[in-house]
Amino acid sequence: MIRMNDFRAEPAALLAEQSRAFERVQRSGWYILGPEVAQFEKQWAERCQVPAAAGVANGLDAIELGLRALAIGPGDEVITTPMTAFATVLGIMRAGATPVLADIDPQTGLLSPLSVRHCISRRTRAVLLVHLYGHVHRMDQWLHFCQTEKLDLLEDCAQAHLSSWQGRSAGSFGRWGAYSFYPTKNLGALGDAGALVSTDAALIEHVKVLRNYGQSERYHHPFLGANSRLDELQAALLSVRLAWLEEFTSRRRSIARRYIQGIKNPLLSLLAAPDAEEEHCYHLFVVLTPQREALRLHLQKHEIESLSHYPVPIHRQQAVPDIMEDPEGLHAAERHAEQCLSIPCHPYLGDNEVDRIIETLNNFQGN
Repeated sequence: MIRMNDFRAEPAALLAEQSRAFERVQRSGWYILGPEVAQFEKQWAERCQVPAAAGVANGLDAIELGLRALAIGPGDEVITTPMTAFATVLGIMRAGATPVLADIDPQTGLLSPLSVRHCISRRTRAVLLVHLYGHVHRMDQWLHFCQTEKLDLLEDCAQAHLSSWQGRSAGSFGRWGAYSFYPTKNLGALGDAGALVSTDAALIEHVKVLRNYGQSERYHHPFLGANSRLDELQAALLSVRLAWLEEFTSRRRSIARRYIQGIKNPLLSLLAAPDAEEEHCYHLFVVLTPQREALRLHLQKHEIESLSHYPVPIHRQQAVPDIMEDPEGLHAAERHAEQCLSIPCHPYLGDNEVDRIIETLNNFQGN
């Protein structure tokens, strides 16, 4: 079986490095907010081309604490996309703000500026972009849009590790960028982990207070905070895995190029490829077809795993039946949700496996 993610195929050298990191932390006797966290925060900030990063427990907390640090909460609206993991919207709601869903551009799957404009009200404080599947696109347009409308531009970078636009890293454009290091991410921990990055070092220092109960110094709590701390072990493991990230990302991009060149089935369509200004990290590679279930079964028959990201858009989730949305509807997002299917694109795929996936897709004849 060719799997969507195959952790068992990780290089022996990487596993050995992780074991040494585990032993180092175990022997240190320091397990929370110590030197490993500080070192990883420094490394990740440098890689994201920003002055500072705050390690937190997960990507959801990164969004919530980032909003709280900007005093975005009750009475405020944040516009985002229905084509995302539920954590994006849940982070807005946990900060006390109101999410408003705009439609997507069907060519990219990313937030539509026209639809965002339909959603702006006097209560709108921010636009939270989601760099879906790892695609960072036309950031000049979003910077100009938010500046003109006097809105904060925020970035959900949970799928965009090492993605960039015009040489600038995801997370370095807006007030902050929220990262998840869930194990399946391009840079994944061996458990839950996350970080907030920003060009505003003071904002990051505020998040560091909020993540630790709102404690500015021991036993002094100027704010009501949270318990959302990246632990020493996960930070140490992330530092090890960060050293491999460039190599793994290069492999993902190579696989994606072969898919773009090789998939020729007229029953399938692909999202718009990145242009010359973009570096896509290909956290996911997505094909679109109105016969998704038939395609999934076809792949399964040939022992190729696939998954849909995301088959139920946010506004169709039972937990948020009355969520606000573009008054003209979310039709492109609904079509995308019905047709999207992710195929394996992890860095441990062999060339023969990539060839097999392409051949199997091209041989799909539909119902």
